[in-house]
Amino acid sequence: MSIKGIFPIDKWDFKSESILTDLPSDDFELLTANKTEQVYKKGEIIFREGAYPSGIFYIIEGKVKKYKLDKDGGEHIIYVANTGELFGYHAILAEDRYPDSAAAIEESRVAFVPKEDFLETLEQSEVLSKRLLKTLSHEFAVLANSLTMFAQKSVRERLALQLIVLREKYKVNFHPGMSVEINMSRNDLASLVGTGRENVVRILTEFKEEGILETKGRKIIVHDINKLIAITNYK
Repeated sequence: MSIKGIFPIDKWDFKSESILTDLPSDDFELLTANKTEQVYKKGEIIFREGAYPSGIFYIIEGKVKKYKLDKDGGEHIIYVANTGELFGYHAILAEDRYPDSAAAIEESRVAFVPKEDFLETLEQSEVLSKRLLKTLSHEFAVLANSLTMFAQKSVRERLALQLIVLREKYKVNFHPGMSVEINMSRNDLASLVGTGRENVVRILTEFKEEGILETKGRKIIVHDINKLIAITNYK
């Protein structure tokens, strides 16, 4: 089922697919004139925190995690980018190094657009500049909500919320009554929620016992989205 109308998904799910949708043909051709494509295997690094950016990235197919490492090498996932999304542009706009790292969560085909082409298109395209500004504003709101979530919500509430967001990301050709399989490792899920793997496994078991979801290996299938929404206590 669709959750629009019963849960404010836009408060928690940052999307950048709309940036390139129906971009004027001249602008799109300028942006993609020198683009290249590469297939990244699951877990393969796309860029590392602290490196200097040489361009932006566009996910043609697959999913990419953006994350930071703590002083002990622990991974903290900030965001999962989906097919159709742009990423890696923050450092270019800030004229700085990458503030985080990016790696493929699953085998992903990713396009690379050189920095010069991105900046030239941004300068010439009023449509692209307005969309990018709107996207950055929305991203700030999502990150602010996420900070509040980590400060005020329990691990159980955070896991429920992230499962709702991930369910939206893993929808493919969705229609009512169709099952959605979230295919993510428990380690990545724990990193996204901000807790230990054992806590995620324990709470997933509780959710299974409550009839909210089922698991098939690393795959998670949500059966009762309304119960997850109730658990988030988002109001």
